[in-house]
Amino acid sequence: MKPEDLERLVSVEMPFGKHKGTLIADLPGNYLNWFAREGFPPGEIGRLLALMQEMDHNGLRSLLDPLRPRQQ
Repeated sequence: MKPEDLERLVSVEMPFGKHKGTLIADLPGNYLNWFAREGFPPGEIGRLLALMQEMDHNGLRSLLDPLRPRQQ
């Protein structure tokens, strides 16, 4: 993992599937767990999904809160 990966979790949207357009950081845990069982896609999206699944599994989602863009 690279430090910038955490920022990518709160800025990159899911590019396909049921949750297309949802930020990776906002994907539900059961969806992330499905990828963990069935296999993550190749490339950056798969790497980010695997990282988010690990964070969700370990109850670390709140670590991303300070990295989220401030809403006005």
